Amino acid sequence: MRLDKFLKVSRLIKRRTVAKDVSEQGRVWINGREAKASSTVKVGDELQIQYGQKIVTVKVERIAETTRKDEAAEMYTLLKEEARPKENLLEWE
Repeated sequence: MRLDKFLKVSRLIKRRTVAKDVSEQGRVWINGREAKASSTVKVGDELQIQYGQKIVTVKVERIAETTRKDEAAEMYTLLKEEARPKENLLEWE
């Protein structure tokens, strides 16, 4: 299944166009590699998604073309959620 569709169907991201934009910005990785919206997602893959200042890591448990809202969370397992390290800020003298 395409990455952008998986993110939408699993409700990790609410809209497919947003999922496409996020992956095209280099904010999604599959198994440690930067992924594009058209990348293929398989059961067992580990996804990292950067949402603003946090990074969420999930493991793909199930692939489904459609799913109900209450079943969407069964498509993945949350492995960790962490704050993104802040870049070094320029200090003014």
